[in-house]
Amino acid sequence: MTEDEFDAFYAAAFPRLTGQLFAFTGDRGEAQDVVQEAFVRAWDRRHGLQADGAPEAWVRTVAMRLAVSRWRRARRWLELVRHSAMPETTPGPGPERTALVAALRELPEHQRMAIVLHHLCDLSVEQVASETGAPVGTVKVRLSRGRAALAKQLAVDEAEEPAWREGGRVG
Repeated sequence: MTEDEFDAFYAAAFPRLTGQLFAFTGDRGEAQDVVQEAFVRAWDRRHGLQADGAPEAWVRTVAMRLAVSRWRRARRWLELVRHSAMPETTPGPGPERTALVAALRELPEHQRMAIVLHHLCDLSVEQVASETGAPVGTVKVRLSRGRAALAKQLAVDEAEEPAWREGGRVG
């Protein structure tokens, strides 16, 4: 089958096969997908397809097998999901993390961004400068001032128990 003959075959058979597979699958999009995939496979066999004598039947058979394979994969996936244990709930953040986030919120935006990028995202001072568009010296100042402010906010007074520690003092 030449390319022009295949194009004519495709134009004539695609709507008919899509209708047939729509009746088989119950889903027009699924029908179009499997018929299209069957035609892709037929393209690779186009020289021998005419010799088979029934190229449309071959494409329909391939499309139906593809649809069945998709159903089986979907069914296996559903079975897997049904039999899988429910995921355990992820515990919330601990008191230290909550205190850190609250303290970070108190910092000015530029200091907070520098602290997060450098200490939590592990970016170098130069990378932080590149991402924020600030000079390296400015990033260093923001980091220094941000760390100093965090140290004050997160400082532990020996006389009283910190709000972020549960279960009493360690020691």
